[in-house]
Amino acid sequence: MAKLIAVDDSMADLKLIEQSLAPYHQVILYQGSENVEQRIEAEKPDAVLLDVVMPGRNGYEVLRALRRNESTKHIPVLIISSKSAPTDIEWGKRQGASGYLTKPYTPEDLRKAVQEIL
Repeated sequence: MAKLIAVDDSMADLKLIEQSLAPYHQVILYQGSENVEQRIEAEKPDAVLLDVVMPGRNGYEVLRALRRNESTKHIPVLIISSKSAPTDIEWGKRQGASGYLTKPYTPEDLRKAVQEIL
């Protein structure tokens, strides 16, 4: 059972992630991007599920900060976003994402994407 941190500004999206993955993994929910890197560093999750479009700092900014930090740069990050253009997916991978899942998705899609990055 892996420890996952899900980061999204939408509580509805976070609850969907939790319902889809909680039977298989420990899921910690974090709403919004404020101070999320410190939380990730403290929790030491096996993977991070990260939204892109959030108020304040977007997911790409969070991802770049995680990749610059020695203690978090190795943690796999799955971007989960409504930004689904091929250029968005390519940009996410260039920022250091281990995987990219577009919204809407099924619980099975999410479980498969998480398994691929673990």
